[in-house]
Formats: sequence, C-alpha cells, structure tokens
Amino acid sequence: MRTKTGLMILTVCLSSLATATSFAAGDAEAGRSKAFTCMGCHGVASYTNAYPTYHVPKLGGQHAQYLAAALAAYKNGQRSHATMRAQASNLSDQDMEDIAAYFAGRTE
Repeated sequence: MRTKTGLMILTVCLSSLATATSFAAGDAEAGRSKAFTCMGCHGVASYTNAYPTYHVPKLGGQHAQYLAAALAAYKNGQRSHATMRAQASNLSDQDMEDIAAYFAGRTE
C-alpha cells in the first residue's frame, strides 16, 4: 500500500512539474513583436557592425534556452556588450523567453 501511495504522489509531482515547465516556455508569437528591435541587427543577413567591427551573430534556429540564458547574462552583466546590455536591461524573464522562442523557431 505504501508503495502505491508513493507512486501516486510521485506521479502527481511529475505532472505538476511538466505543467509548470510548459508555462515557463516562451511564446514565439509574443516574441515576434518583442524582437522587433533585435531585427535591426540580427535580422540582416551577414550583417557586420561598423564600430567596433564584428559580425553580428545569427539567432534564427538557435536553442531557446541558450538565447534566454544569453539575454539574462547581458542583463546581469555576465556578458559585456554595451548595446546588448542596454537592450536586455528592461526585459522581463518572460520577455526573454518569448524572444528566445521566436528566434529558435526562425529558419534564416
């Protein structure tokens, strides 16, 4: 009896975790409008910034978790790129998840 109850509790916990995870994922459609500013650089094929000169990375098709983590790192100062830090500074966690979902779904 004890094993059956434990199994039921484990099943409920795992179901709750799966539901919470699905809510935490970004909304690509919401990310489309939130990523409008990003497209000025990341939406231009083979774009190279004028000063300092560097190739702007392609975001389309990247893993959403990687993109959200990168935005969070710019926001908290772990990544030091002045423009990206300024862009990420006002984004909520949900904004970052939405933008990441949008770019992850793009095929450029």
